[in-house]
Amino acid sequence: MEVKEAIRKRKSIRKFTSQPVSKEDLRSVLELAAWAPSAENTQPWEFFVLGGEVLDKIREANVEKVRSFELPPEEMHYILVERPKGSVYRERQIEIGKALFELMDIPREDKVKRAAWMERGFRYFEAPAAIIIAAEMSLPLQQTFLDVGAVMQNICLAAADKGLYTCIENQGVTYADVVKKHAGIPESKRLVAAIAIGYPDWDFPANKVESQREPIDNVITWCGM
Repeated sequence: MEVKEAIRKRKSIRKFTSQPVSKEDLRSVLELAAWAPSAENTQPWEFFVLGGEVLDKIREANVEKVRSFELPPEEMHYILVERPKGSVYRERQIEIGKALFELMDIPREDKVKRAAWMERGFRYFEAPAAIIIAAEMSLPLQQTFLDVGAVMQNICLAAADKGLYTCIENQGVTYADVVKKHAGIPESKRLVAAIAIGYPDWDFPANKVESQREPIDNVITWCGM
């Protein structure tokens, strides 16, 4: 698949089929993705691939915490920050949310359906596998996020080349204590992001959503050109 095709084909999938993803395909995706650039070639990322009973236990424990309204560990509090109200960033967030809720027939006042929808992310959208991207706690946070962002995009593009789809999500690492416990991840690791991966269920309404992009001329400032 050409790079430009993979970039345009990539989309967030919010329900996967039960078809398993082979360990060989996952390893191949990560091997290619690890060629991402990083500051001074530090390559801070580590991958913990979840599946089977381990993934099922994490799903269950995540939902238990959500339903008890438990806050995430202090190390993950940064994900609780909202986009500024009245900003274009918040408007884009609301726009995609409305599109998803319309496709899923979730009225604004239906708290039960909205709660069930929120839990889907904590269940990794029923994907057969999930990739947790981690880095050492001792590494600078800002640079780590930049480097992990690069490898994260590579994972999604490498997956698309194999007919696999993904969903990048912070819900999958919100309860870092749960993930670390069941996956045996050392406390010295910072969980940066989760990526659900598998084969999409195209009959699921939310998978038909098409997010839009700001016209490129609105976000370019030419300097000296």
